[in-house]
Amino acid sequence: MTEETTNIKRGVPVWAQVTIWTFLVGLLALVGFGLNRARNPMAEIGEPVPDFDIVYYEGYEYKDKTQMKLSDLQGKVVVINIWASWCKPCEQEAAELEEAWQFYKDADDVVFIGVDYVDTPAGANEYLTKFNITFPNAPDLQSTISSILNRQMGVPETYIIDREGVLRHVKIGPFVSVDEIKSAIQSIE
Repeated sequence: MTEETTNIKRGVPVWAQVTIWTFLVGLLALVGFGLNRARNPMAEIGEPVPDFDIVYYEGYEYKDKTQMKLSDLQGKVVVINIWASWCKPCEQEAAELEEAWQFYKDADDVVFIGVDYVDTPAGANEYLTKFNITFPNAPDLQSTISSILNRQMGVPETYIIDREGVLRHVKIGPFVSVDEIKSAIQSIE
């Protein structure tokens, strides 16, 4: 008689396999996020804002220019307001933004730019007309500008960039008064 030996193979427990795979997937996601962020620079307070193109809506150009780069505005304080026609909180600050623009526009050292976030041209035109907006405005259909500005919560959000192109102030949500807008601008002038 021969003696048979049976080797029982013991594998890695299922819970350990799940843990390992979860860790690997999480690690890959983290690396992918880091690579995407490196490829798509984002603005941070106290740092220069990465340059981007602005292509204005017809009738809402800046000094008759239909397009420009953010860097073309260096030497001025730039107030970028991200809004959308479907955004009810945006409506709360529209009149205040326009009033503040009227206050600053003649001195030509503060520029307001509206960035219409993922909207339709018809919706944007209706909104701009409804609130008698006259400051320069541009669409952001693919959220390129709002991604570079590192949009946090939704719309509205406002970014104030100093004369050297450094992001100095971020306002999440609507401004409640013209004085609040002026105060934010004066804090970096």
